[in-house]
Amino acid sequence: MMKTIPVVILCGGMGTRLAEITEIRPKPLVEIGGRPILWHIMKHYSHYGFNEFVLALGYKGEQIKRYFLDFVDINRDFSITLEDGQTFPINHNGREPWTVHLIDTGQGTMTGGRLKKLQLLIGKSTFMMTYGDGVSDVNLEELLNFHRRNKSMVTLTAVRSPARFGALEINGNYVQRFQEKAQLNEGWINGGFFVIEPEALDYIDGDVMWEQSPMEQLAEERKIHAYKHEGFWQCMDNIRDLRYLESIWESKNVPWKTWDKKPEKIREKLNVG
Repeated sequence: MMKTIPVVILCGGMGTRLAEITEIRPKPLVEIGGRPILWHIMKHYSHYGFNEFVLALGYKGEQIKRYFLDFVDINRDFSITLEDGQTFPINHNGREPWTVHLIDTGQGTMTGGRLKKLQLLIGKSTFMMTYGDGVSDVNLEELLNFHRRNKSMVTLTAVRSPARFGALEINGNYVQRFQEKAQLNEGWINGGFFVIEPEALDYIDGDVMWEQSPMEQLAEERKIHAYKHEGFWQCMDNIRDLRYLESIWESKNVPWKTWDKKPEKIREKLNVG
């Protein structure tokens, strides 16, 4: 049983629209400013006090495992005696207060199937979930408070973006209709950054897309709320998106770089029970 609110990050997709890069590395390890997009996502969550992560691995998941196995050594300075290979840390640069669970959920498993495979690990805890290819400056404290205030089973972050993504029809704060990769008049789309109660995983029947039958049924039963985020959100779906994110990073005015701002004092609120 998790003692804090864990963050599930879906990291298993093949990233076919970034094939030039993802032929050699998984999409969550594609870099922005010399760091994997996965690191950027985790830094944002950590800024709000969420430091326990469950990574649902699939395509080239062994590279993500290796990244974290090497994380401490790569990011610190050290001395090494080449006679016997002993290392001695000089400093602890790059240390993070993270606990990371790396779970192989299968090469071709769909998003719902990946979540279902994590059900026993998550247990009966509220958890957060997002995709390993999108960054945002969404206020995660406000998102969690919105979820609790509305007593929602699922809260998603609704954002504005082109119609090539799943569209939402929103009535008040309820998701009235969910339609994956289609355009509805209101123009809101599923931006990830979910808060989910464990009972929602019971809506997943087998290896299915989370964004299809499970979310469609939850929406029909008025069990999904939409947290409307008008701020920055951007996925890394193709080379154009990657270049756009790189250009923002180089501009030094980076909306999702929340960890450079004043730390949020909410860690005491994140304990379960």
